[in-house]
Amino acid sequence: MAASSSTWRRITAVAAQGVASGTPYMVGTKLLQGWLTATGVPLGLIGLLAYAELPYTLKMVWAPALDRWPIPWPDRRRGWLLVLQVLLVAVIGSMTFLRPSQNPASLTAIGLMAVLLALVSATQDILVDAYRTDLLPEQERGAGAAATTLGYRGAMLAIGAGGFILAGRYSWPLAFAASALLMLVVIPFTLTAPKLPPIQHQITSLRQAVLGPAREFLRRSGPGRAVMLLALVLLYRWPDGLLNVMAVPFLIQKGFSPELVGSVLAGWGIGATIVGTILGGILFGKLGMNRSLWLFALVGAAGNLAYWALASFDAGPAALLLAVGLENLGGGLVGAAFVALLMSLCNPRFSATQYALLSGVYALSRSLLSGQAGFVAEGVGWSSFFLLTAAASLPAFLLMAWLTPWNGDGAKGAFDPAKDPT
Repeated sequence: MAASSSTWRRITAVAAQGVASGTPYMVGTKLLQGWLTATGVPLGLIGLLAYAELPYTLKMVWAPALDRWPIPWPDRRRGWLLVLQVLLVAVIGSMTFLRPSQNPASLTAIGLMAVLLALVSATQDILVDAYRTDLLPEQERGAGAAATTLGYRGAMLAIGAGGFILAGRYSWPLAFAASALLMLVVIPFTLTAPKLPPIQHQITSLRQAVLGPAREFLRRSGPGRAVMLLALVLLYRWPDGLLNVMAVPFLIQKGFSPELVGSVLAGWGIGATIVGTILGGILFGKLGMNRSLWLFALVGAAGNLAYWALASFDAGPAALLLAVGLENLGGGLVGAAFVALLMSLCNPRFSATQYALLSGVYALSRSLLSGQAGFVAEGVGWSSFFLLTAAASLPAFLLMAWLTPWNGDGAKGAFDPAKDPT
């Protein structure tokens, strides 16, 4: 019973941090975009807000500082989390005093506030990932990844639906005030969350914090295996990235109305993702990491093949629901296993930096490797394109055959406390 209670406390803690992570991101993107649009700010200027998201891409640059200079109370991760979450409440709350207009001074103030919000939010994300990585034992990582995702998507729904409803019925400042209140509600969860165990060897210099993560990872894995692990991180979700970037253009060209596409993706799709995420957390605990990585990737590839069938044959709304449902179910499963994989590759001494670096490698598959998807689709046609997206899973399977074999119990090169030379 005690173990079950402890597990529940840990899962609840990481779910709350998922809410904390999703709230400021939605405020700084969707909610702010909606306010500016409703105020009549030109679309070109609203589009410039995309540059305010750069801190999410560059967060690995200052992640070593969080490993080097932890705030020790309540523990080395929650100390910074509390500071950042109080700052986020203040920043989001202060946005209620903004008054968007086409006045250059007003737009400059909004832009600076958006950058500040993204900077604090991205820094919080570093600590959220590190806290989850340091807190959860291996058998709970699948459930923890699922809980984090559910918390994050719950915040997205609260801000994306509830925030816009408040804005429409009352006012935009009230929507921002409610978002700040949601952020405030997370702070008691952070204060009462389980405490991290102490680490034996503290980081004693910034040089060690910057160079130590890469050196430790290379020493632990060996250069060859380290490259293969990074390749697996890069390629495991590549099929998902290729499909996501082209799904909406394909469905519109297929003849489905924008209204139908939007409702299916936003309602049915999100529901399927939530089901996949929950199912992934449950199955991960029963199957273990290696079998989960294999099985979930197969379901993900099946989602890509469902789009191939949709492109190749006459299909109506029922087929659309099936394809979108399978795609998002697979995405939820794949996401749960993938986050667990990243956690397993991090040493608690350097988890803030190592997780930020690994997630940065993954981000390349969403941008660099998926950026040419439109040109490929134009060149080969939709049917062949979706077959190629399914085939894009093969490199990951080849890497898994060596790094995470079906009958293995963990990735070769994953962190093992019992073998940690430091």
